[in-house]
Amino acid sequence: MTSMGKTRRTMSVGLIGAALALTLAAPARAGETPTAAAGWQSTPTGTDARFRGLAPVDRRTAWAAGSKGTVLRTTDGGRSWRNVSPAGAGGLEFRDVEAFDARRAVVLAIGEGEASRVLRTEDGGATWTESFRNTDARAFYDCMTFFDHRHGLAVSDPVDGKYRILSTRDGGRSWQVLPDAGMPDALPGEAGFAASGQCLVSAGPRDVWLATGGGATARVLHSADRGLTWTATETPVPAGDPARGVFGLAFRDRAHGIAVGGDYRKDQPSPRAGAVSADGGRTWHGSATPPPAYRSGVAWLPHGGAAALAVGPTGTDLSTDGGRTWRTVDTGSYDTVGCTPDGSCWASGEKGRIARLTTKDHLTTKDHLTTKDHLTTKD
Repeated sequence: MTSMGKTRRTMSVGLIGAALALTLAAPARAGETPTAAAGWQSTPTGTDARFRGLAPVDRRTAWAAGSKGTVLRTTDGGRSWRNVSPAGAGGLEFRDVEAFDARRAVVLAIGEGEASRVLRTEDGGATWTESFRNTDARAFYDCMTFFDHRHGLAVSDPVDGKYRILSTRDGGRSWQVLPDAGMPDALPGEAGFAASGQCLVSAGPRDVWLATGGGATARVLHSADRGLTWTATETPVPAGDPARGVFGLAFRDRAHGIAVGGDYRKDQPSPRAGAVSADGGRTWHGSATPPPAYRSGVAWLPHGGAAALAVGPTGTDLSTDGGRTWRTVDTGSYDTVGCTPDGSCWASGEKGRIARLTTKDHLTTKDHLTTKDHLTTKD
């Protein structure tokens, strides 16, 4: 988001987060089209790549990773994006990116065998170093997460009946496969979804959660020791088909989590596409009013208490009660969403689309694309 006006610069980031939640949640008056002084503002990217990997750092800095080996970076709040794609990566499919700041980032390419790779930059994408290349034809890496600037994990679909976990202790410069003695057996047909970079998420210095689908039930696996030992819990999100399950997770702390998913096929309904946990993933309860369709990405609004956003190809949904109930606030297509501690939220998806969540109070006249306050994707 852009900086606030001079008279508003003392507003705390806590109030900014709360304002976002309240503005989005404001009901329309009878007979009026729902309106709000906030919405997704598309930013020009100059590419048609599909960005399923997104790593917002702060209001000014964000990274996106997607198809055709494309990596973009902005340092001016999305006004411009620089193509910082690794040389020779055109054949890779980037599905996740984790960024520490404007210079340091790690990207994950997915696929069978050697198509799964990890690359790292320390100079804003001017140069990249490949730090991992999968040599096991049975492995297919889906997502990664970092606990801090040094410790991170990546996950592969099951190999020999168990999910394979890759670990780094040096910020992604080197990786090692963890022993699987503490990993529960995978269900027949079970796998992760490389749809939004959110099938593996962490909160705090040691807790990490893994979302699954494709098996008889959709599960969430939890580890409290950085991936050495895991427990598995069933969720009410439907599975039982390779296209169904939990696609995205978000935890605002060690206890409170949201799961979203459904059936990614356009011609299939996605009932019970959301679930919540208040005990660190030990139990999951279906949303009383779930998102109305398949959703692949989810994020807690910064400092917004119980407010969260979920995104998918058919729209964006808002919850103001911790994921128990949702309502659609936008119909634009996005695959993933992320928010930063300083009060900014970003989303990305198909056809080069990257947007930031803006509020009327944070925009200058130059920033406005329209005088209307309708919550719509402004392309």
